[in-house]
Amino acid sequence: MSSVPRRTVLGAAAAVSALAGLPTPASAAPTTPAANKPLAALPGGGDLGPNVIVFDPSTAGIQARLDQIFAQQETAQFGTGRYQLLFKPGTYSGLNAQLGFYTSISGLGLSPDDTTINGDITVDAGWFNGNATQNFWRSAENLALVPVSGTNRWAVAQAAPFRRMHVRGSLNLSPNGYGWASGGYIADSRIDGQVQPYSQQQWYTRDSAIGSWLNGVWNMVFSGVQGAPAQGFPNPVYTTLATTPVSREKPFLYLNGTEYRVFLPEKRTNASGVTWGNGTPRGTSLSLSQFYVAKPGVTAATLNQALTQGLHLLLTPGIYHLDQPIQVNRANTVVLGLGYATLVPDNGVTALKTADVDGVRLAGFLIDAGTVNSNTLLEVGPSGTTTDHSANPTTVQDVFVRIGGAGAGKATTSMVINNRHTIVDHTWLWRADHGTGIGWDTNRADYGLVVNGADVLATGLFVEHFNKYDVQWNGERGRTIFFQNEKAYDAPNQAAIQNGSIKGYAAYKVADSVTVHEGWGLGSYCYYNVAPTIVQHNGFAAPNRSGVKFHDLLVVSLGGQGQYEHVINETGSPTSGTSTIPSTVVSYP
Repeated sequence: MSSVPRRTVLGAAAAVSALAGLPTPASAAPTTPAANKPLAALPGGGDLGPNVIVFDPSTAGIQARLDQIFAQQETAQFGTGRYQLLFKPGTYSGLNAQLGFYTSISGLGLSPDDTTINGDITVDAGWFNGNATQNFWRSAENLALVPVSGTNRWAVAQAAPFRRMHVRGSLNLSPNGYGWASGGYIADSRIDGQVQPYSQQQWYTRDSAIGSWLNGVWNMVFSGVQGAPAQGFPNPVYTTLATTPVSREKPFLYLNGTEYRVFLPEKRTNASGVTWGNGTPRGTSLSLSQFYVAKPGVTAATLNQALTQGLHLLLTPGIYHLDQPIQVNRANTVVLGLGYATLVPDNGVTALKTADVDGVRLAGFLIDAGTVNSNTLLEVGPSGTTTDHSANPTTVQDVFVRIGGAGAGKATTSMVINNRHTIVDHTWLWRADHGTGIGWDTNRADYGLVVNGADVLATGLFVEHFNKYDVQWNGERGRTIFFQNEKAYDAPNQAAIQNGSIKGYAAYKVADSVTVHEGWGLGSYCYYNVAPTIVQHNGFAAPNRSGVKFHDLLVVSLGGQGQYEHVINETGSPTSGTSTIPSTVVSYP
């Protein structure tokens, strides 16, 4: 429900101005309390704000503007700048869009091929001495690329999706010189040439088409990818599913003539290949007039008022401070962020909650924990719900969580999924291991993802460094395709991670009560650099019964900083010394 603080306000004209963020008329006089007046309707649509930069093929100085933003954002890992770069349909030549932190680049056509860049969209690691393992928080979407050299470089780590892209050439996922890389995620994309991971330790590709795939380090996972390499784990390190059980692509902004609209792709089952192929993609669309276009500085009460009156939310780039949860109560509501719009709960509240309704789409934003501990940061559905949402599930896509790093932050649990049939499609839940405001108790966060709902599917799950279980799965019939994890680096000693009689908390824990669960391509790594003698009993823990199945699991001790005794339960060889060689289990039980 929407709520507005009780206060004495100016007259009706002033009330409208205040709610819309407009100046108050000087002639307005004090009148009755706002609680006794109906709230003025908020407008839909509107200006996208100064940090959404729109180009068309005739725009002068595009390269200079791209370079200016990159210079600002290249090293701004914990900065406040947020940018969305939008390219109208047409052809652009001679561009190299280098992407720094919190920068998203997108085409405004219905198909990637409507917007072609004869040039490159480059992510490299010059700022970090050739190490791409901190190239977070940037994205590319809905564009066709014709790389100048024939190969585009996209050397990223977590929270850097490559969606709905057509590369008319090859794609190199490693930094110049093949330094360290630790990504990443591709979906609904066509790579005509070869995908070249080189040093990429893990990668997930979904519902795409590729010419070929070069190699792999530890964990390369494919579902619904035409041209994917054959199943081979652990040698070669490929986990390959012919289809993705259920998928629905992320909403995206596009232009219909001069009108901005948001396209909502339809759900697919047992899918493979891209959604856009030949002709118009399948789905529906909404006019931007049906969205409240939010700017930083807006209150949570105003966002909730917009939702209550039936508008969707478009969060333009920037940082939004919240003193109450954003409450999504209406079926089929869209909350779409641009340019890594960031929600910060200031007083220990949950940033966003949804009701037990069909078809909510949450996409494209970052939640940054506040200094006062939040019990949860994102809740999909209320506790105890059992409603069947299989026909029209909620999707959580490119929604990322950070606890610490940009400053002290705390949250007991990052993301809780209560609604049945929810699809979590690419998330990175990160308790920071570097930056400011970090420490075992300084940015305390016990749990990353907690799943209570039944029939939940995760495709592309990255969860790292939590004080207890990174993933706690309590719901029945859950499925995960690809999981990447690092245990908390900063545990001070063995006692700090002791879990009753068990040494440490598993990265991925399936509750003892669960009878059916399945996972493919899951990896956990330890790097206990504060206390290298720590022993972690296992990476994965689950009930030992026939309905609980895992395929292609691995654990790795990075440089011998801590050790695993087993991979899952009591199964799998211990990691060994300082070798950084995975211990694997192909099938469990």
